[in-house]
Amino acid sequence: VQLQASGGGLVQAGGSLRLSCAASGLTVSSYTMGWFRQAPGKEREFVAYTRRSAGSTDYADSVKGRFTISRDNAKNTVYLQMDSLKPEDTAVYYCASSVYLIATNPSDYDYWGQGTQVTVSS
Repeated sequence: VQLQASGGGLVQAGGSLRLSCAASGLTVSSYTMGWFRQAPGKEREFVAYTRRSAGSTDYADSVKGRFTISRDNAKNTVYLQMDSLKPEDTAVYYCASSVYLIATNPSDYDYWGQGTQVTVSS
């Protein structure tokens, strides 16, 4: 299994980025797919997930209304659209897969991508 995260970069506050997570070796529609982030000196924290099968979503309170998780089953890829970015969104963002329907803890996830850096300047 490989999860390839991409799309990070440097953006000014208020800007947007779209992260992609291309999967191989698993079918994203059959797993709960999540995004996490980790800032320097901080623990990895939940950002969003899309549930397996039905595709319902959930978000951390800190990103609700600004971030949108989605998936393209045909491309076997999960996305994280990030709008109205803030400096506190600066972190390495990781995608991951889980067999659980509800999965907000890193320990719920089995496979992880390598991470992509997002830096938001003020």
